[in-house]
Amino acid sequence: MTEQVSTPVDPQQLGTTGLTASPITLGTTSLGAGTKPDDDGEATAVGLATAMLHGPYALIDTSNNYAKGRSEAVLGLALRGNGAAPGRSVVTKVDQDPETGVFDRDRVRRSFEESCERLGVERIPLLHLHDPYSVTFDEAAAPGGAIEGMLELKDQGLVDAIGIAAGTVSLMRRYVGTGAFDVLLTHNRFTLVDRSALPLIEDAVERGMGVFNAAPFGGGLLARGSASGATYAYADSPPELLDWVARVEKLCTEHGINLPTAALHFSLKSPLIDSTVVGISSTGRIAELERIRTTEVPPSFWDGLDNLGTPPSTISD
Repeated sequence: MTEQVSTPVDPQQLGTTGLTASPITLGTTSLGAGTKPDDDGEATAVGLATAMLHGPYALIDTSNNYAKGRSEAVLGLALRGNGAAPGRSVVTKVDQDPETGVFDRDRVRRSFEESCERLGVERIPLLHLHDPYSVTFDEAAAPGGAIEGMLELKDQGLVDAIGIAAGTVSLMRRYVGTGAFDVLLTHNRFTLVDRSALPLIEDAVERGMGVFNAAPFGGGLLARGSASGATYAYADSPPELLDWVARVEKLCTEHGINLPTAALHFSLKSPLIDSTVVGISSTGRIAELERIRTTEVPPSFWDGLDNLGTPPSTISD
């Protein structure tokens, strides 16, 4: 287990929700993937979940459909077995029906109830509406739609705050524009190589919303480097993007840091971002993230980054 910290590092207000978050939130997209109840893989996953719940950061982020429900199940086992250190909480998301794609008011309620059962809790501090791509915005906003379901859970005191978590910026702006949500979670669109979510984030901050920025490494490229040819935002990285990242790597070397450090600090340094969500797959990664977080990045690096110009983003929306 990672060394336990009595209180979360650098707790800060999450918008106007009254909740607090550390600069880093731990993501659990793959936690428990491929495991079954009582097998060795589950035991290893529970150990990782326990390390998260007793680690340095306030929030652990999961979702109803992560690892086909196993992420929440494993976190629930860790909570029942060892609890959570003071100031640590699990936040989750409601998802569409995995078989039918239905994502209405009733599905929101069922998804919430499934999550509570897996986690072994009766209420959740923060609940996101996650990737509402199987319905149109108009359907989600209509009576009996997903937004109504989210608001009902909040009104009933079953959640403290509700958020919208997705990628497509144009769609996210419509959800933010309803004024219904307390928190925004965007991913892959505010990084070293893509700034397309900036207007969305600024809008959310002006409304007093909390902001999570997920996938600061773009799903691989900004963690592994240009030579790896890794994907960015689930898509192949074109040559012009790899070339641009190679220029950033050269700049990093000149300033005594590495690419992952620059990528994480790009998000950490922004006053618009309350917490940066980073997925982890091993207990050692927690200590590594804390080492990166506390690494000093010379101000001249950011000047040099600005001089590189606009990065060749691969994301159209």
